[in-house]
Amino acid sequence: MADELTFTCVGARAEPHAAFPTLVFRLRITEPSPSGLHAIALRCQIRVEPHLRRYVPAEAELLGDLFGDPSRWGDTLKPLQFAAVSITVPAFRTSTEIDLPVPCSYDLEVAAGKYFAALDEGEVPLLMLFSGTVFARTYNGFAVGQVPWHCETRHGLPVTVWRELMDRYFPGSGWLRLRRDTLRALHRFKSERAAATWDETVELLLKENLR
Repeated sequence: MADELTFTCVGARAEPHAAFPTLVFRLRITEPSPSGLHAIALRCQIRVEPHLRRYVPAEAELLGDLFGDPSRWGDTLKPLQFAAVSITVPAFRTSTEIDLPVPCSYDLEVAAGKYFAALDEGEVPLLMLFSGTVFARTYNGFAVGQVPWHCETRHGLPVTVWRELMDRYFPGSGWLRLRRDTLRALHRFKSERAAATWDETVELLLKENLR
């Protein structure tokens, strides 16, 4: 039964109508037994595998915050946790395709958020690891098993899809989380300089520090 389960990611898109930024991965699930499956309570852990792609100099500079100097990347370019989500797969025979919604954050305090924000082109190498409970029909009822530990698939998420997602929810902008005392100090600076916007405030601060 579950030993023959296989998973393939056939694509990903930015969800245009969610309440918060959401990527939707399209999964193809196959299980060739003639009786089919009644349901799967599926869990999916998604990791970024940064060592599986190359980086242009501008990307490498921004990734220094995560991985240090590129000369050390042989040791520091480790997988990053991106998401862990659950979904119920309805009954099917042989194969089915489902949408796997993954809520996303543009928080630059989160390692995966920093990584995505640093990329200009190409693909994000993702590893999707599956687990969960399988419910199958039998001649006298149902059998319960586990999604095998070896069930996984890789997917190259185009950077353009990530940028499309962020542009839908944060058009032309991003956000940073600051400590309350830092925010109050920045607010005082804004008032002292009579800056009209927070963008102008940060630009003034950067100019003064670069003098």
